[in-house]
Amino acid sequence: MTIVINGCSKNCTFAPNFGRMKYWKKLPHAEQDRRITEALAKNIDYKQKVSLGVPASRLDGNVFYEQAPFLKEAPLLRTYVANPNHIGCHTLGESEDFFKGTQDVEREVIELLAVDVLNAEEGSCDGYVAAGGTEANIQAAWIYRNYFMQQGAARHEIALIGSQDTHYSIAKAANLLHIDWYSVPVNDSTREIIPAELDRVVEEAMGKGVKYFIIISNMATTMFGSVDNPDVYVAAMQKHDVQFKLHLDGAFGGFIYPVSTTETNVNFSNPHVSSVTLDAHKMLQAPYGTGVFLARKGLMEYVFTKEAQYVHGMDITLSGSRSGANAIAIWMILMTYGPNGWFEKINKLLYRTDWCCKELDTMGVSYFRYPKMNIITIRAEHVPHALATKYGLVPDTHGNGANWFKIVVMDHVEIEHLQAFLEELKVLKVG
Repeated sequence: MTIVINGCSKNCTFAPNFGRMKYWKKLPHAEQDRRITEALAKNIDYKQKVSLGVPASRLDGNVFYEQAPFLKEAPLLRTYVANPNHIGCHTLGESEDFFKGTQDVEREVIELLAVDVLNAEEGSCDGYVAAGGTEANIQAAWIYRNYFMQQGAARHEIALIGSQDTHYSIAKAANLLHIDWYSVPVNDSTREIIPAELDRVVEEAMGKGVKYFIIISNMATTMFGSVDNPDVYVAAMQKHDVQFKLHLDGAFGGFIYPVSTTETNVNFSNPHVSSVTLDAHKMLQAPYGTGVFLARKGLMEYVFTKEAQYVHGMDITLSGSRSGANAIAIWMILMTYGPNGWFEKINKLLYRTDWCCKELDTMGVSYFRYPKMNIITIRAEHVPHALATKYGLVPDTHGNGANWFKIVVMDHVEIEHLQAFLEELKVLKVG
């Protein structure tokens, strides 16, 4: 018997709002190649232009042979060889002129994701391609800590708050920024925030002098794929009459949940949402080290590092120098699929997830699956540790104390793989 209503018996097709797509479209490879070639032509060419003061160069030609024939058909690899540095945030202010061509592509990526994926108004968001979801989450916490401190808050009056299923990057952020982190218990079966517990935690924090809260609301938790209702947090903050900023951590869910669930305010259509994290190196299958941070206009400036005087424009990102090739990778993936192709890909993964859930239901195995998400988290009591190890299931905690094991239906996870696991599980269950 399943732990929650998982929706496996429902048809997982969906009707995305194609009419609102303003920037996302499908482009053939030849057109992508042309666009990227033009962008690289606007960047500095170290062979053609003398640049004595730039602490950068193309990749070392003794190691990375730039005349390799296959590079002619590989615009992303050509970008890596050209080695553009995208220091700064290119959606506001000025940026380094040396890399303006590929910066334009990153700017296009940020606007596409904000408007077409996260339902923001055109021109209402800033953002940049970060090194991953951890950096993007820390960037959000850094911005809001500084925001509140510039409003007159003392550091000990500011705290991070989120559910117990929130990613560990938030604990990192609390440690780095020297602010407290408050974890809110969730229902063990539904993974939903318990309102009474949220009230208790807020009151506990207020009792310790906290007056300002940085909320981390999950758009698919790492272990369960569960999506928090941000309105639950907002109601608690308003009830206790405290100031807050709300960040959505969509590191896992950002490229699937907005596609599979069209009627939602877990995006910039919610006026309380100030920023969002995405991770392109998960569902989008971009190279590792490719995350995205997006924030409403007027917020990025709170982390302007005025000491970076030699940088043209504002250095307002946690990472500073970063590879422009990662922005090109995101752009190429989005343009290769287009919205229709991406919807089809997500639907295929959801079909496989539904199939697995139905089989688990038949076997009487207890699990959690958030509707229209591709994570299935099985109670550890049903899965011998050796079987979990054989098939690469991930536990909620390593060692002998695991309570859950999760399956993530990614692109490489075929029904045949799921079937092999289930057949072995069935034999062990019967035995």
